[in-house]
Amino acid sequence: MSAIETLPNRSRAFWAVADCWNVVRRGLTHYQRQPVNIAWQLGFPILSVLLYGYVFGSAMTVPGGGDYRDFLMPGMFAMTMAFGFINTATLVVYDATNGVIDRFRSMPMAPSAVVSGRGVTDLLLACAELTILMLTALAIGWRPDGGILGALAAFALLLWLRFALIWVGVWLGLLVPNPEAAGGLFAVAFPLTMISSIFVAPQLMPSWLGAIAAWNPISSTVAASRELFGTPVGAGDSWIEQHALLMGVIWPLVLTAIFLPLAVRRFQRLSR
Repeated sequence: MSAIETLPNRSRAFWAVADCWNVVRRGLTHYQRQPVNIAWQLGFPILSVLLYGYVFGSAMTVPGGGDYRDFLMPGMFAMTMAFGFINTATLVVYDATNGVIDRFRSMPMAPSAVVSGRGVTDLLLACAELTILMLTALAIGWRPDGGILGALAAFALLLWLRFALIWVGVWLGLLVPNPEAAGGLFAVAFPLTMISSIFVAPQLMPSWLGAIAAWNPISSTVAASRELFGTPVGAGDSWIEQHALLMGVIWPLVLTAIFLPLAVRRFQRLSR
């Protein structure tokens, strides 16, 4: 029996994984052929670290004491993960408006491969971004005191946030009409990251703004990662800040439960 005749005997799970990997390989090949894109994605966080750590760092204080750069770095990790959904949305809308997704849907491939492949590609890129940022942080003197297991748990929590925001990006990418409109999502990401505990502890803000910042899902991930890294936390007395590790797990789960079905439903409607 020929190899072609044996192909239909493969399970649906096998083809779902194989098709997903082909989409991942396509996405990584695009980055290889367009290094400017990945240079920008990796360069912006590094410039942000240098800007906020050295230009503004001398004017910042940490509640409870501690070095501001130690306080800042987990926040910068989380900010990079949060901004990633803009890139996800831009790539998805580019594929949708240029007929790439329609071409995928016309091929004998697993329907889930387009969405899952995008997610795996973004997670691999997120791992690269975190590695580059960690090396940058170590170069400027950042030293986590939580041990290897604490650092690995913190990075897992950051990737968990990125995983949840991938589906936000996929849904928005299928919703906006063109790549230019996707670029405007920066207006959403900017206040989302600024009104959080990334740069300043919520208790240093006005009370109403501090409450909003404390309940920002990004703030929970930031505070939890600071705790796991063993760096200054600067947590307040509110319930949400005292249970940052718990909420750092729950918030991304809630976001995934909301936006993953929305993304799948929107993807299914493309053929109608």
